[in-house]
Amino acid sequence: MSALPVTAIVYILALTPLFDLSGTELVTFTVGAVFLVLGIGLFSLGADLAMTPMGTHVGSGLSRQKKLGLLLGVCFVLGMLITIAEPDLQVLANQVSAVMNGTVLVYAVGLGVGLFLVIAILKIVFQKSLSHILMLFYMLLFALALLLVVSGNEPLLPMAFDSGGVTTGPITVPFIMALGVGISNVLGDRRSKENSFGLVSLCSVGPILAVLVLGIFSRNDLTYAVPDYTVSSDVFHAFFHTALHTCKEVAVALGLIVGFFLICQVLFLKLSRRQLMRIAVGVGFTYAGLVIFLTGVNVGFMPIGYKLGYMLANGSELFLVGFGLVVGVLTVLAEPAIHVLNGQVEDVTGGLVSKKSMMIGLCIGVGAAIGLSMIRIVFDFSLVYYVIPGYFISLALSLFVPPVYTAIAFDSGGVASGPMTSGFILPFAVGACVNLQGADAVLRDGFGVVALVAMTPLITIQLLGFRGILAEKINERKAMRRILDADDQQIINFM
Repeated sequence: MSALPVTAIVYILALTPLFDLSGTELVTFTVGAVFLVLGIGLFSLGADLAMTPMGTHVGSGLSRQKKLGLLLGVCFVLGMLITIAEPDLQVLANQVSAVMNGTVLVYAVGLGVGLFLVIAILKIVFQKSLSHILMLFYMLLFALALLLVVSGNEPLLPMAFDSGGVTTGPITVPFIMALGVGISNVLGDRRSKENSFGLVSLCSVGPILAVLVLGIFSRNDLTYAVPDYTVSSDVFHAFFHTALHTCKEVAVALGLIVGFFLICQVLFLKLSRRQLMRIAVGVGFTYAGLVIFLTGVNVGFMPIGYKLGYMLANGSELFLVGFGLVVGVLTVLAEPAIHVLNGQVEDVTGGLVSKKSMMIGLCIGVGAAIGLSMIRIVFDFSLVYYVIPGYFISLALSLFVPPVYTAIAFDSGGVASGPMTSGFILPFAVGACVNLQGADAVLRDGFGVVALVAMTPLITIQLLGFRGILAEKINERKAMRRILDADDQQIINFM
């Protein structure tokens, strides 16, 4: 059900003059769609069996040690390791290697995530407000963004904001979210619901700041080479070669988390054999699901996304924007980590924030993000005109809604910008940009779509919370009015 809408819309467009697919491209996309279905199913099962329990056990186990230095040190190393091994970050580093050293980028982003994971843990320990911390660091972020513009490296700005969404990928999100739940449960207080969220949102800030600093001091040639999105004529070889490469990347990323978990198990967790067997089976499902999913996206969806964007840009610009809205809504349904987030939100809030309301908010937000990205590509203007007002609105809303909504909203921004966004939406935006503005404008206009996908849910989810507050106050006033308007003569005195 998650993968069907995106697949169906490509098939429908293939039957129209707007989009011409060859037989090889259609076969490749179909195989990719099958991989997508299998991958999402296995990953979701693996996240439930392994990733979420592992994060929760590690978070609660570390917190019970009552050693703050140990907790912070382990979380810093953990944040660095799982980020450096994140497959989405490796893809971004390879794509921008012509304008920035890929190795330096990866380690800078890893350092940023590790540092901000420590800040997130300190927020839970000392019970500080997430909205105040976010305001502080986003003000710093805006200042660095303006410095980047002044330094003459403005084309790197979209890439910097994209890095924040890319690093919170399908491997890191379930583990980091569960880590926050485990820590907040042990250090539980009246704000434990709010403290259960917020780790992903703060971990998304670190990469942006790191890349902005690198960009300010970068003196490289900013000419961007568009990757080769051509579909291979040998479908079997393309899938087999990509699967082998993906197996290695996912094995490294998952291996670091599993190895770290085993060290914690030996030192202080002491889980039963049955629990360990369940987690081991879940890790196997997670590994298989991610390899299948990423292979399907990289081989079957990226080339079709690029071609779709390029060909639709030949038609009406209004149609391109409208299609961006629709495909953004459909992409949310196919993001594997979204389903993990929605389930955890409903569990932690006790049904206060339902899966359905979360999905509606995310669909509206991501759809709007893709539509706004298409407008930016059509009219060729800076990402600054979106991100600064957008983040100001989201930070202002945080002053009026319950803190739990702010924490959930900022987490959902990082979760929404997952592999489907980088694997289908980003190539779609690049294709439209190459057609409308030329290959030289890709770094400036094509990138930034992931950043908007990470930003718009901050507004829509908090608006859900704001609507809830208004509805509650309206109901209270109606109840009070009924009490005051009651006919005293109808009261029966039994005394």
